Amino acid sequence: MIKLSIIIPVYNSSKILKKLINEINLNLYETFKDDYEIILINDFSNDNSWEIIKKISEKFNFIKGINLSYNVGQHGAIFIGLKNSTGDRIIIMDDDLQHPPQSLISIYEKLDLFDACYTLYIKRKHVNWKIFVSIVNNFFSSFIFNKPFKIYTSSMKGIRGNVRDKFLVHNPKIPFIDSLILKEAKNITNIKVYHQERFEGKSNYDVRKLFILWFDMIENYHFYPLRFGSLIGFISFCAVKLLRIFNTKKNFSFKIKEKTF
Repeated sequence: MIKLSIIIPVYNSSKILKKLINEINLNLYETFKDDYEIILINDFSNDNSWEIIKKISEKFNFIKGINLSYNVGQHGAIFIGLKNSTGDRIIIMDDDLQHPPQSLISIYEKLDLFDACYTLYIKRKHVNWKIFVSIVNNFFSSFIFNKPFKIYTSSMKGIRGNVRDKFLVHNPKIPFIDSLILKEAKNITNIKVYHQERFEGKSNYDVRKLFILWFDMIENYHFYPLRFGSLIGFISFCAVKLLRIFNTKKNFSFKIKEKTF
């Protein structure tokens, strides 16, 4: 088993992938040498991201490329990456360089003491509506997933290999990574990192996708019964009903079209 796996879902990121990999290598190679892997999951991109991933994989033997047959979303792509990872420690990050590669070793070291480590962004570079949505998401996650209020969840995070191994045995209808981590990790911490400007393009998340994600969370991942007499229970009940009317997404499944390993 290698020391570290980096999981990166990729969508329309052909212009940034080479820079992303170079910066990760600059921050990891001196410490880990060849004892790490970077798993790039191409989530049915519309550009030539997969061609770039294949070229990078030919250059570096620690790069693993996975090409999906259709778009499964960020959490689905991460779940597939985790299933193909071999690291004793795993770090999940985005493909846009807003997550700082210089923080990877600090996250890795935190996992010596904790089952999971979430990044807490300093001076966030997101637009205001996304910052607000993130705050609301963390608030409701405490009710839905029994998340400690003092812990702030984010998309850049690290987990131990045994946490990954525990939740990979599940076959979720729709994988939501944070719910799986919060269920299996016994002790969780935050680490402060600087949030960077987006290097290229714009976020692929919009309000509609975020609402669908919330509905999926409520319907599939709450760990204890919602009290329908409470305001939260009522809102959640309505959200689930709306989801069943307007969202026709089936149970999560995937088909890997091609691998580089």
